[in-house]
Amino acid sequence: MDLENAQNRIIDFIRDETGRAGVKGVVVGISGGIDSALTATLAVKALGKDRVLGIHMPESSLTPAVDSEDAEALADWLGIEYRTIDISGIISAFMVAVPESESADRLTKGNLKARTRMSLLYFHANRLNRMVIGTGNKTELLLGYYTKYGDGGVDLEPIGGLYKTGVWELSSRLGIPESLITKKPSAGLWAGQTDEADLGISYVKVDEVLKMIEDGVGPEVILDKTGISADQLNSVTRRIERNEHKRKAPPVPELY
Repeated sequence: MDLENAQNRIIDFIRDETGRAGVKGVVVGISGGIDSALTATLAVKALGKDRVLGIHMPESSLTPAVDSEDAEALADWLGIEYRTIDISGIISAFMVAVPESESADRLTKGNLKARTRMSLLYFHANRLNRMVIGTGNKTELLLGYYTKYGDGGVDLEPIGGLYKTGVWELSSRLGIPESLITKKPSAGLWAGQTDEADLGISYVKVDEVLKMIEDGVGPEVILDKTGISADQLNSVTRRIERNEHKRKAPPVPELY
């Protein structure tokens, strides 16, 4: 990948889309991970630090302290306005209002947390006449590895054309702290959760697979060239098929 070209195109994209919408800036959720770090960095390059608001939304009983420390350090490094909103009280209030939520599985509860964060981002974006920019990368978008109307509920996806491996490469080029680049990716929706454990395959391997699928390479060749198991390949293709609805607008029946 031509990293300089990718960087410039993303910067132009942010600048053009926000200009077309006539907004005053952007709001980005900063998790303490590399995707949000790269997104915020590119937003600053596109719009200037005064037009980027970073919001960190930890859950006090779950979010590792290092994530909060990294999020704040990134905001300081970029020089952007930054605030922290603990979502614990909001989630607790929901649990009280909806007693059935106590018996919900961890994925359902995790999706609630992602949608709570989305609501907070839009509250501030609406209040300030800004757009919410997402932090999803191409790997996540192709797999549907995100919460519908949660972290998938955004106005723009600036790094949505970069595979996860491309995110690491461009982040390194931009001088983003190495500790963020090497940190294990996690959505932080439950204790001990990591992306690669959920996926059952490393990001390096899944990116190889996705690129081959996009190029029309057959499964036997993919298995031979990547060295992954048939179960891993089936898991990737099932995710793509099962989550197709996330990548499309809600269907509407044709009446006329």
